[in-house]
Amino acid sequence: MIEVELGAPLAGWVIPLEKIPDPVFAQGMVGDGLAIEPIGDTLHAPCAGTISSIHAARHAVTLTLAEGVELLMHIGIDSVGMAGQGFEVLVSPGARVAAGDPLVRFDLDQLALRASAAATPVIVTGPGVDVLARHTGGMVAVGETVLRIGARAVANGVARPQATASEARRHEAVVALAHGLHARPAARIATALRELRAEVFLESGERRASAASSIAMLGLGLRHGAPVAIVARGADADEAIARVLAVLQHDTDAPTAIVARSQGIVPEGAIGGVSAAPGLAMGPAAWLRTNRPAPTRLGAGVMIERSNLVQGIGTVWAELEAESQGEGQAADVFTAHRAILEDPSLIDAALARIDSGESAAFAILSAAEAQAGILRASSDARIAERSADLVDVGERIAHAVLGTRANMTKPPEGAILLADDLLPSQFAALDTDRIAGIALTRGGPTAHVAILAAGIGLPMIVALGAPLEAVAEGTSLLIDCDSGFVRIDPDAQAREGLATARARRAAVEARARTIGAAMVHTADGITVSVQANCGSVADAQAAMAAGADGCGLLRTEFLFLERAAAPDIGEQSAAYRAIFEALPERPITVRLLDVGGDKPAPYLSLPAEENPALGLRGIRVALSRPEILEAQLSAILGLPVQGPLRIMVPMIASAHEMAAVRAVLDRLRGDTAVALGAMVETPAAAIGADLIAAEADFLSIGSNDLTQYALAADRGNAAVAAMLDGLHPGVLRLIAETCTRAGSTPVSVCGGLAADPMAAPILIGLGVRTLSVPPAQVALTKALVTTLTVNAASDHARQALACASAAEVRALARRFAEELSA
Repeated sequence: MIEVELGAPLAGWVIPLEKIPDPVFAQGMVGDGLAIEPIGDTLHAPCAGTISSIHAARHAVTLTLAEGVELLMHIGIDSVGMAGQGFEVLVSPGARVAAGDPLVRFDLDQLALRASAAATPVIVTGPGVDVLARHTGGMVAVGETVLRIGARAVANGVARPQATASEARRHEAVVALAHGLHARPAARIATALRELRAEVFLESGERRASAASSIAMLGLGLRHGAPVAIVARGADADEAIARVLAVLQHDTDAPTAIVARSQGIVPEGAIGGVSAAPGLAMGPAAWLRTNRPAPTRLGAGVMIERSNLVQGIGTVWAELEAESQGEGQAADVFTAHRAILEDPSLIDAALARIDSGESAAFAILSAAEAQAGILRASSDARIAERSADLVDVGERIAHAVLGTRANMTKPPEGAILLADDLLPSQFAALDTDRIAGIALTRGGPTAHVAILAAGIGLPMIVALGAPLEAVAEGTSLLIDCDSGFVRIDPDAQAREGLATARARRAAVEARARTIGAAMVHTADGITVSVQANCGSVADAQAAMAAGADGCGLLRTEFLFLERAAAPDIGEQSAAYRAIFEALPERPITVRLLDVGGDKPAPYLSLPAEENPALGLRGIRVALSRPEILEAQLSAILGLPVQGPLRIMVPMIASAHEMAAVRAVLDRLRGDTAVALGAMVETPAAAIGADLIAAEADFLSIGSNDLTQYALAADRGNAAVAAMLDGLHPGVLRLIAETCTRAGSTPVSVCGGLAADPMAAPILIGLGVRTLSVPPAQVALTKALVTTLTVNAASDHARQALACASAAEVRALARRFAEELSA
């Protein structure tokens, strides 16, 4: 074995790969190694070797150390989009370099502002290469040893399924990737081919690279529009070519695309994404163009810049105060933004940067981005998506300091608005009556913008990835936010299908308007309660206006997050009272605090966790901090209530957790009549529903978390987003088990499935009698209930449980819906 020590190519902080906010690097799809958060502006050679490639965007360098052993240094995350600006290459491909030689000089300021993260992965790969030792973290200087690797001789190259001898298949293609074949798509190709029995190469002119090696493919230097030949030999040659094409032509995550295609979730030729607000829409594509703040880094003096920052904060504070005085969910979002301004950690970080010589605008942008980066790295999708709020506040302050404004283009009437991502303040500035829907390259289904769109019934689809970037202005688009895909230039059949779906929806909406606040029954007389999910007074008011039978989920996190101290009993009581008063004489189900170990609540002093989704979260937090639990229960129990009061416990996994909460409740409740229920969000709770029901007055299924835990697929990970469908038979079987094992204990659903018109009949067929949905979906759900019979729904549910995939269930559900509307 040959052993090599690698020095730090940059001065900075060493961080493990899994902490990088990019699944391709974090999950080791490119290779093993570590990352460095740079404080310098020059990339150096970590050891002697030969420069094998330099990416066209000048942000990535590949160094060959020995036969088959290569080292990739990738400056920043998403830095390929900088198109080489701010990078100066100091060496040429083929050059021999010694340890410490400078390779690339870069503008650290531009990298911090324009890349999603400055963290620089240092990756080793090759047959028989092992990382023997690595730096454990902390500050390093250039040249300080960070990795020790060993390379073994491997006779047959990269280990992979044996390709049987056969005639080679060749397919000529063109690279459609906006930024060419860079590290991320190259890693996706290598990963997608890993289990196939095929030997695959990419050829460009006289150069050839194995598709089993992401770094070898980088050496081809394939830019956007470059011709390339895919050559495959073996039993799976045709499938291998198809998988390579899926990445080269669509710039999508190859594993996700393969999963989606095999399950039939995304139609051929469509772009798959994640539904954020339901509905269907069609119109011309209109890209959102806006100007970001463009400050200089160097300040005019500490006192001047401190004054500038204070004035900028004052301006934004006044704007947010006015915006938060309105009604609706937008006002609640801007109230949350005011809380961000009250957080001393953000302002202190900006002041520290000013004291080091930075301008006020640059300092607040950098401080906000640094804190946003921490949130993006969270394993909790809901927290990761709050990073947009921090960026939004930082940009508003920077604009205020510079005396500029974020001007946006005005989309044409009936357009589908396209953007990389959308900040809450940008959404609030839109004339939403003019646009038919929204499609985003990034974003998430639980981000504030998604909540705002769902609240007004505006169809929205997110996480579409790079394929959306290729859509030209004015291109006709059809977005199906129920099924999660976008069609480009839809054909006559797709347009006809849209017209039919719209007609069906219009009929349902017309029927819904006649129902109002009346309780609804199935066609054979079974009562189904349709309640609303609320997180604010505005939500409660909207629920009341929509005719909701009550509040099936009152989220209380809005009181606890993004602040320096926990709310006291008085503050909680006032907030809950306002919501209760907006829903007079209606049953209200209050969910106790549902936070995780990585949520921004520093006053909880929760320890850092390797996997917060499986750690101290939900009721585990409250039981470990009894003062928080008792204060919240006291605030709820002290309120005068007109309707039935229910308290719901999040993330229950066992009966003894329910018993512990009930003991505290019984001690505090006095004469107050209150029901105590458990949320079923884990497979353990579903299978153990009979045990938990013995300690609970009701059960409520949180289908979003139940889906991600059952399918072992993180909602915040784009690489597995296509798998996250609550109509997966495995999830439905857990719901069926819950209903069966609960016995006489009532079961409701308050997650996303309840509002899915494809899912609601199945849920009712399984025995669910309460559906809690966003306020905008109340009337439509009520109308849907009236068209069903329990017998037909039960037969439909049994057929769904026998399906092999979520796609089969959805196909079955569509046929059922068509029969209902016939």
